[in-house]
Amino acid sequence: MKREFQQALLDKGLERLPNVLIAAAECAPISKTGGLADVVGTLPRSLAALGIDARVITPYHRCVKDKYREQVEHMFSFSVDLGWRSQYVGIEKLVLDGVIIYLVDNEYYFGDKIYRGEQAEGEQYAFFTRAVLDAIPNLGFFPDVLHCNDWHTAMLPMLLRTQYGYYVHGRIKTLLTIHNIHYQGKFGFDFFRDLLRVEDRYFTPEFMEINGCAAFLKAGCVFADRLSTVSPSYADELCTPYYGEGLEGILSARRHQLTGILNGIDKKVFNPYGDPVIAKRYDKGHLRGKQSCKESLMAEMGLEADTAAPLAAMVTRMTDQKGFDLVERMLDELMELDIRFMLLGSGEARYENFMREAERRYPGRVCAYIGYNEELSHRVYAGADMLLMPSKFEPCGLSQMIAMRYGALPIVRETGGLKDSVVPYNQYTGEGTGFTFANYNAHEMKAAVERALDVYRNEPDNWNRLVRNAMSADFGFERSAEGYARLYIELL
Repeated sequence: MKREFQQALLDKGLERLPNVLIAAAECAPISKTGGLADVVGTLPRSLAALGIDARVITPYHRCVKDKYREQVEHMFSFSVDLGWRSQYVGIEKLVLDGVIIYLVDNEYYFGDKIYRGEQAEGEQYAFFTRAVLDAIPNLGFFPDVLHCNDWHTAMLPMLLRTQYGYYVHGRIKTLLTIHNIHYQGKFGFDFFRDLLRVEDRYFTPEFMEINGCAAFLKAGCVFADRLSTVSPSYADELCTPYYGEGLEGILSARRHQLTGILNGIDKKVFNPYGDPVIAKRYDKGHLRGKQSCKESLMAEMGLEADTAAPLAAMVTRMTDQKGFDLVERMLDELMELDIRFMLLGSGEARYENFMREAERRYPGRVCAYIGYNEELSHRVYAGADMLLMPSKFEPCGLSQMIAMRYGALPIVRETGGLKDSVVPYNQYTGEGTGFTFANYNAHEMKAAVERALDVYRNEPDNWNRLVRNAMSADFGFERSAEGYARLYIELL
């Protein structure tokens, strides 16, 4: 145990570190669509290294692979009332890398898709909320802190406070982490009355009401004992009308209880020196391997075999939030700069079609893999010279951290976690880990790309210094875990 935590416990008169139950809609590696799963899958292991017993409770989605299903152990089952129906709940247990994961089983609610659209997910996560709270007394593990994540689990603090005040639950403290405030779980008042027995007095702007609806996430923001989000800059942004999505009032009022903790990555998984799926392993002291990875990636993806040409990549969802409207507007001008451009990801149909058309217009210079492939993403990070992330907003972002780990310099907009993690290049000192632009417009994005290309082509020594700087940056989850550990202890 770190001395800092020992002293914090002594100051509070406590004898041990808190037990933590992390509730989330997805958890890597068993169920994953995005960065939330990576955080939930990595955080418990990092907390264990600090001496904290952190476990996960998550839906038992049908998409869980057979190799994990074979390790699942049934614990117990019961029924919960959801509206006029009584629904089966099975609690299964899986142990991965020493972390206990509780799986909430119900074939009706948890199918092949983790997410089915916010409206369809309402009843699904109302059920999950009730199942989690009713399961806690029988887990054989008492959590001091219930750590909730995003809207899917944001009703837990409210129901815990208003409906579960008896002795088992009454001592549990709650932390709600906002990963993306855009998704809030908004439904009509009748939905909450019927399924979760929420009293009418809570359907007011003081508690749950927002724009004529009630929202899971607002309930969590009001009732959770502490709030956090995934970067310090995003914590500031959430308190403004532009980013707050209607919740800036409650978040501003609770700003002293809202902490920004920058996410991290698993340095064992993302390690160019030990990565088994890239063409050649390398580190910051031996960068020739990265050139081999670039050659291999360009051949794999059908790009012209001109490794002198800079290769810019995106690993992203193709949405406006990720800045893809800027890419659509500026791609022709970027191609005039004689670059190679590769995209890995999926998203809105119009952007997918745009990238397919771009491949046809720029054969051998543009390629798009529509979909997602985890191993290919590693090869993209290893082979790319630069990673473009022109996000309209970005709570944290992991791609820029992974890119730096592999020596692909990020070109990012200064927002949220991108602002907190990428140090802009300083031409006078040679310091920096990437290139940035401030305002959300296509011409500023292009100017940032041009600055990067100028250094790449005309200042190779400075470019290699930036690559080594980026690869030296420490974005391991250990620091994030320490931030959460401090919050847990403060809650006791």
